[in-house]
Amino acid sequence: MLHVLTQSPFVSDINLIINMIDKNDYFLAIQDGVIISLKGNIFINLLDSTRCSLFVLQEDLIARGIMHLVSKNFKIINYTEFVHLTIQKRKQLKW
Repeated sequence: MLHVLTQSPFVSDINLIINMIDKNDYFLAIQDGVIISLKGNIFINLLDSTRCSLFVLQEDLIARGIMHLVSKNFKIINYTEFVHLTIQKRKQLKW
């Protein structure tokens, strides 16, 4: 499954999201959700515990001026790679 976080993690039910993620899932942060990808934030350890693949959308990082602050745990992807994720994981949840 592809989990897409579009809102800030501070206004999302992160514990619910974490409980829904399986190690074979993909987690993608876009729009205001990219905040979750910042180095040293309080959500990184929770996401790491899921052992899923973590992605963040490059264009949204650039728009917010935070490209240089992304945790090494996240793979930065572009829109083309985003489309490939949606093809690989037909089931999706938007948070």
